[in-house]
Amino acid sequence: MKIVRVDAEADDITYGAVEPDGIRLFHGSPFFQWERSETVLPISQVKLLAPVIPTKIVAVGRNYVDHAAEMDSAVPESPVIFLKPPTAVIGPLAPIKRPPESSRVDHEGELAVVIGKVARSVRPEDVGPHILGYTAANDVTARDLQRSDGQWTRGKGFDTFCPLGPAIDTEFDPSEANAITCSVNGEIRQEGSTADMVFGVAELVSFVSSVMTLLPGDVILTGTPAGVGPMMEGDHVEVEIEGIGVLMNPVVNA
Repeated sequence: MKIVRVDAEADDITYGAVEPDGIRLFHGSPFFQWERSETVLPISQVKLLAPVIPTKIVAVGRNYVDHAAEMDSAVPESPVIFLKPPTAVIGPLAPIKRPPESSRVDHEGELAVVIGKVARSVRPEDVGPHILGYTAANDVTARDLQRSDGQWTRGKGFDTFCPLGPAIDTEFDPSEANAITCSVNGEIRQEGSTADMVFGVAELVSFVSSVMTLLPGDVILTGTPAGVGPMMEGDHVEVEIEGIGVLMNPVVNA
């Protein structure tokens, strides 16, 4: 199932599922309790929103060997994690805003894990039932601020710095070699595979849950392959994950 969150009839924000004829609307939330409705709307009649608004976004740094190399960093012995605020989340087609405080804002295409049920100190072999599904993400980064600050909160935390979407795929298997690409104005800049991650999804969810309780709807960003680069006003950035879809966002100056 591909789960979406949409602005549908009469500005009603609700969850739905992608079907051949359009979007089947549901009552409630897939994270707690939801019920299928009889309403199916053409995709042209709905606005796709970020498929989830998490209580927290836990991101993983240097989880691809080639990206660690391009950052002149060593591959970590255990996952390096940091937080992005929920206010950074935007959905498909919403603009990424380059803040005036930064002169270099980069794209980082990533696979995102969406937590489906409470997870605390979960063993890797028990992670599966705690995951609702997967979506695409762009871990937007003010690179100059990240480097000058010496830590990553400001450089990663501006509003609009976490596009998510277009859907949560509940059947996606990250253990397969699913292609991840990020393109700017049609030019591919990043190419990788979910098989290239240093730490796999089960390891990451287990590790993060040993530090903090993960709640339904929380998101883990699993790291980015090499090729990160700047985005300028007027650019259109696409993160595509094989089996999930394409997340596209324009870039504007704030």
